Amino acid sequence: MPILPQELTVTFDRLKAFIQEAMIGLGLPAADAMTVAALMAEADLQGSDGHGVSRLPQYARRIKAGGFNVRPNIQLVREQASVALLNGDNGMGHLVMKRAAEIAIEKARTTGIAWVNSQYSNHAGPASLYATMPLAHDMIGLYFAVGNANHLPPWGGLDMLLSTNPIAAAIPAGDEKPIVLDMATTVAAYGKVKTKALRGETMPEGWMIDREGKPLTDPKRADEGMLLPLGGMEAGYKGYGLAMIIGLLAGTLGGAAMGRDVIDFNHDDDSVTNTGQAIAAINIAAFGDVATFKASVDALVRDFRNSERIKGIDRIYVPGERSHATRAARTRDGIPIAPALMRGLDQVASDLGIAKLV
Repeated sequence: MPILPQELTVTFDRLKAFIQEAMIGLGLPAADAMTVAALMAEADLQGSDGHGVSRLPQYARRIKAGGFNVRPNIQLVREQASVALLNGDNGMGHLVMKRAAEIAIEKARTTGIAWVNSQYSNHAGPASLYATMPLAHDMIGLYFAVGNANHLPPWGGLDMLLSTNPIAAAIPAGDEKPIVLDMATTVAAYGKVKTKALRGETMPEGWMIDREGKPLTDPKRADEGMLLPLGGMEAGYKGYGLAMIIGLLAGTLGGAAMGRDVIDFNHDDDSVTNTGQAIAAINIAAFGDVATFKASVDALVRDFRNSERIKGIDRIYVPGERSHATRAARTRDGIPIAPALMRGLDQVASDLGIAKLV
C-alpha cells in the first residue's frame, strides 16, 4: 500500500516501543507487553495494516471496559500426543496464539504433526504471524480462526452468521523466500475495510453489498452491508462453504464461539468473545530430507515466476512475495500511519500519560 502525502512514518523499533509502553500502561506485565508489541508492530511492518497498531485504540477500550484479561492464566485443558486444547482465560490473542504455536512446534518434533485449538482467546492480528512461526524449525505452519465479528451471511441469506474466518499457510523454501498464504474467506478482510475508512478511501466494488444486493463502497457505512464471500456474486457459495468449515475447525471443535455466539468486538467492549483459533505444525523431516524438500520448493517457485505471462503482466508472484517486499520497503522507509489513526494513537498516549508515537 503506497504512503499517502499526509501520512507520517515511524520506524519498527519506535512503533514497537510505543505499543509496549501503552500495553504496560494498560496493565499487562512487562514480558507480555513486549510479546504483544512485537507481534502488533510486525503486522504493520509486513503490510497487515488492519491488524497492527490500528487496533490499539480498540484494545485499550476493551481493556478499560474489562473485555480483556490483562493477567490471564493460559493453560492446557486437554492434551494428547499430537493435539492440545488451550484455554486463553480471555487473554490477548497474541499471547494465546504464540503459546499455541510453541506447543504445536514442540509436539511436532516428536509426532511429525501437531494440532492445537484455543478457546477463550481474542483477536490476535494477522493469521500469517502464527503460521510462519514453525518455519524457523523446518516445519510447515497452518492457521485457522473464527473472526471477531460476523459480516457474512450464509449464501443466499441475510442473517450475519459467519465472519471472515481466515486461513494461513507457511511453507519453507531454500534460497527463495518462504511461501506464505494469508487470506480471509471473504473477498476482503474486514480489517481492510477499517483501514480504508481510516485513510479516507472508498472500497472497490465487489467487497461489500447492502441488504438489497447493491454495491457498497463507503467503508464508513460498512455496518449497513455485508462482505461478499470468496467467489463474489457468481461463485460465493465456495467462499461461504470454506468460511463455515474453517469456523467449525477453529471454533466449534475447540469449544469456542461460532455462528450466533460470535461477539462483535467492534461494538461490544466488555463481553468475553471466546474467540476460537487453531494452529497446526507439520515437521518436514517426518516425510523426508528437509534440504531436498526446500530445493523442490525453490524449483517450483522459479518455474512459476519464469512461466509465460499474459500480455501486460510484468511479474508472476507466489503467495507472500508482496508481504516480503513490503517488509523490506518499510524497514527502509518507515511504517506509514494515517492521520486519523495518529489522532487515535495520540488520544491513547494522552489517556495513559505516555509520550506520543511521534
